[in-house]
Amino acid sequence: MTYIFEEIAESFSYSMVQNAMIVAVLVALCSSLLGVTLVLKRFSFIGDGLSHVAFGATAIAMAMSLTSNFLLVLPVTVISAVLLLRSGQNAKIKGDASLAMISVGALAIGYLIMNLFSESSSVSPNLSSDVCGILFGGIKILTLETEDVWLCIILSILVTAVFLLFYHKIFAVTFDEDFATATGMRAQIYNLLLAVVIAVVIVVAMNLVGALLISALVIFPALSAMRVFKSFKSVTICAAIFSVVCTALGFLISIIWETPVGSTIVAVDIAGFAAFSIIGIIPGRSKTS
Repeated sequence: MTYIFEEIAESFSYSMVQNAMIVAVLVALCSSLLGVTLVLKRFSFIGDGLSHVAFGATAIAMAMSLTSNFLLVLPVTVISAVLLLRSGQNAKIKGDASLAMISVGALAIGYLIMNLFSESSSVSPNLSSDVCGILFGGIKILTLETEDVWLCIILSILVTAVFLLFYHKIFAVTFDEDFATATGMRAQIYNLLLAVVIAVVIVVAMNLVGALLISALVIFPALSAMRVFKSFKSVTICAAIFSVVCTALGFLISIIWETPVGSTIVAVDIAGFAAFSIIGIIPGRSKTS
């Protein structure tokens, strides 16, 4: 046990590990706050679709040799989120069909571009490593520049501020959008706001768990909290705590046993979900309000 603590202390003596932990905790917090709303509104699939879009945009950014991928990936993902929201109300193309087209198309185009430019200086010749790193997360989280960390901090603060500022509006739109619209609330504006915010979270989270595992950060904390609590506020608070604790624990485990950061965090989330599910079905126990 002493050896483990010493190894953790030694690892955190490096600034890159400290930066990675900061980004991991912030991403986990933002993902969990939005996750409750997305799960309740049955919008959780949007996270998976937008992650594919972000992968395609990342491939293009690498081919263009951009200094910062954020300059291209963030606006492209935000625009895609808006298009998904609008197309979901299009009678000719249903929301699930448009999501499939955009996500699969972006994934295919991204992989094609990485193949075409794999011999250039902007893309590493080791294509399989690049793809695995972007899709499942890798050591990139440990190579973040100071500017990237600050950008993540600023974006996380903005996401949290938006959620807290419009908490009551988001609550109303989440549970009864038709009633909210009938009372004069512009529900579509808040749905659009949610789409933009989740796009921001997806882009920030890619460095942590990779494009294919981002949905886990959104879904598992919310579903786990719903196994124990029933009120929106309680579920949101529990999901935030659950997500931060599991992410920090998964990050520490990945350092100690040298496992992939993203996959380890998701594994811890799964274990936490299983534990909360067991707690939720204990005979004679009612869900806490």
